[in-house]
Amino acid sequence: MSLGQKILVTGAGGQLGMELREIASTECEWLFTDIEELDICSEVAVREFVKSHHVGVIINCAAYTNVDRAEQEQETAKRVNSDAVAILAKIAKEYDAKLIHISTDYIFGGEVHNTPIEEDAEPSPLGVYGDTKLMGEMAIVESGCRYVILRTAWLYSTHGRNFVKTIMKLISEREQIRVVNDQIGSPTYARDLALIIRDICSECIAVEGIYNYTNEGEVSWYDFAVAIAQICGSKCEVLPCTTAEYGAKAPRPAYSVLDKEKIKRVLRSNIPQWRVSLEECMKQMVQL
Repeated sequence: MSLGQKILVTGAGGQLGMELREIASTECEWLFTDIEELDICSEVAVREFVKSHHVGVIINCAAYTNVDRAEQEQETAKRVNSDAVAILAKIAKEYDAKLIHISTDYIFGGEVHNTPIEEDAEPSPLGVYGDTKLMGEMAIVESGCRYVILRTAWLYSTHGRNFVKTIMKLISEREQIRVVNDQIGSPTYARDLALIIRDICSECIAVEGIYNYTNEGEVSWYDFAVAIAQICGSKCEVLPCTTAEYGAKAPRPAYSVLDKEKIKRVLRSNIPQWRVSLEECMKQMVQL
């Protein structure tokens, strides 16, 4: 992108949006918005914002991410994860802006996988959340705009609500906790993903289309929780349980590790291992 071009970030109050705020490059003008500044469900509002601010890149971090509640709030999930995305893609096409959209491993799960899932694998969402995120992806592809879709998973950060913060709180309050051990995936430190997005914006990485990005390695939620407890030096006993025993409302993928070979071919540096990034994030939390 050209020097000084403007980058619109939607959902800037969330985990990824907050990380982007902290690492935003100075050679471009970043416009950070949340629902208070820009309603992405309004085509009129999005068009006016993009036109009046001469936006060259749109980074969509906004999403409805409550997997269980989405089963009861299907229309709300669809409005944010699909309809609003279609609006962003339409406006991006009209003004020749590039759309960078964050998607999820939850578009998979209906088909049984036991090896990392490539970008061109057949989507098979299990629940409303994954279904609406897939609809958003399809709207982008069908719009004809210039786009990068980044599928990620198990996102956490020093900001917002996430699994790492939840486990840290629980192990400080209880002597024993139970965590699901039959769902396998790859954690992702939002700071690492934000740095990749920044490089895409500055054209340090030449990409277009759909790419997977998570930290390296694969673990269960139980393994993830054990690592958090170890890093904290907690004496809380972390015990495994099954998904059925846990009793979540919405179905989850049993294995949703994303294959990253495609994005590795264009990255300028190695993708950090999940444990290394977890330790870095938790170190930052202690300093806050």
